[in-house]
Amino acid sequence: MDFKYETARLISESCGVEISEILGAIEIPKADMGDYAFPCFRLAKVFRKAPPLIAAEIAGNIKLSEHIERFEVVGGYINFFVNKTSFARNIIDNILEKGGEYVKTDIGGGRTVCIDYSSPNIAKPFHIGHLRSTVIGNSLYRIYDAMGYKPFGINHLGDWGTQFGKLICAYKRWGKKEDIEEKGISELTRLYVKFHTEAENEPSLNDEARAYLVKMQNGDEDAISLWKWFVDISMKEFERVYNMLDIKFDAYTGESFYNDMMPAVVEEIKRKGILKESDGAQVVDLEEYNMPPCLILRRDGGTLYPTRDITAALYRKKTYDFVKCLYVTAIDQKLHFAQWFKVLELMGYDWAAEELVHIPFGLVNLGAEGKLSTRSGHVVLMEDVLREAVDKTEKIIDEKNPELENKREIAAQVGIGAVIFDDMFNSRIKNIAFDWNKILNFEGETGPYVQYTHARACSVIRKAGLESAPKNADYGLVSDKSSLALIKALGELPAKVIEAGEKFEPFIISRQLIEICQSFNRFYRDNSVLGSEGEVRKARLALVYAAKTAIKEGLYLLGIKAPERM
Repeated sequence: MDFKYETARLISESCGVEISEILGAIEIPKADMGDYAFPCFRLAKVFRKAPPLIAAEIAGNIKLSEHIERFEVVGGYINFFVNKTSFARNIIDNILEKGGEYVKTDIGGGRTVCIDYSSPNIAKPFHIGHLRSTVIGNSLYRIYDAMGYKPFGINHLGDWGTQFGKLICAYKRWGKKEDIEEKGISELTRLYVKFHTEAENEPSLNDEARAYLVKMQNGDEDAISLWKWFVDISMKEFERVYNMLDIKFDAYTGESFYNDMMPAVVEEIKRKGILKESDGAQVVDLEEYNMPPCLILRRDGGTLYPTRDITAALYRKKTYDFVKCLYVTAIDQKLHFAQWFKVLELMGYDWAAEELVHIPFGLVNLGAEGKLSTRSGHVVLMEDVLREAVDKTEKIIDEKNPELENKREIAAQVGIGAVIFDDMFNSRIKNIAFDWNKILNFEGETGPYVQYTHARACSVIRKAGLESAPKNADYGLVSDKSSLALIKALGELPAKVIEAGEKFEPFIISRQLIEICQSFNRFYRDNSVLGSEGEVRKARLALVYAAKTAIKEGLYLLGIKAPERM
């Protein structure tokens, strides 16, 4: 039973307005004012009456069902009160029967959604600036899977371009094979930084770097061999971080993957009559759309990011037939995506306007650490942050629960989960202030608080000796205020998953998890679970089991583990 839909049905039958229109207007009032509320203000133009009169007339025609026990008219509102036993039974039994599947729907119908996320640059450090794209993209992947879509995760690696010419130049001049094999990306970064330092005094190095890039583009055996070596070294380090985050991709198709496809795409843009010369470069003029020109080819004929992104989008559409292709990148790339999205439209691909979506996010503010820059060598490595999170969490565990088994494993789940949760607790567009004291707090609106609540529920179930969910409980025995608040919070999670997917906002799930956990802890404070007996104990344990299930699934959708002991 969908109680919101049932409320809308009763209103629709009493006034003749379509259910779909009623559903969109129903609100959740304060607990003491009812479970659902319908504001009659939007019907004033339809019925040409004051909202209080409309409310009174609709109320006079409502025929209650077994699921809605009463209603009240308050001004221009009609407040509905559900049958508490029916409401509890419907939500709890649904969770106990389906488990984590209770949040899933078939909205997507198996259609493909491509998600382009993480996308670090080869031969450069995987730093904290990559965190947001990586974890937001991973969460959207899981959310779209729960919505019945077929998500396809793409890591569009930065594995081509001028930086490789610079790196080959630096390696030839100052590098040693054994140093790179021993130190990996850190040595490649040192060489990259040294190149920029030396190029300030010797500008001809830039010409030498460009020459190496041309050699790569022409398939020079030595240049290509070095490039592949840099890629292999980088991927080993990236995979180590992805394993820590429990993140996988369906494809690692970086920029180089599209090299052979780009000439045909450039030729198509020419053929469509929208490519123009500008100071020796080839551009698409977007002045009519209040944007600067989109660069397609440099003066030397080299391709640019828009060329590669346009080519990649055309390949993905043809290969995967997506209904959406999401690009999870920082907000400062907003113009870049707007430009090449528009170029695809001008090429005659109408789907680009609706199906290509830039998912922007704010920056990670590291406070005293300052702004990240690979060129200057000032970076905060993602792996270092994650390891420090684990170390700090293990110290907290040593203080609070030194006898805990598998401490390091649980510290990894909690520490890394804390970093992820902190990233996705607010709307993605907001900047994040990175603060260890806040992130690893086991109280308040944090990842450890949610995980600890899950562990507490698991502890109750263990102590009760439950091996499976209770069945046929009398849910009239969990009708007190705090129990109903928890049940309502659990019942809202599936709708929040859909909302998170439609708005591309995982934080909607984070906030609902906090609501569930706060409601659970109030319920646990107000109701003795293990100290109760008989049918009361059975009903309360059923609610604990449902809460545990919901919290675990919500954490999974954010990309976070749910430890059973902490």
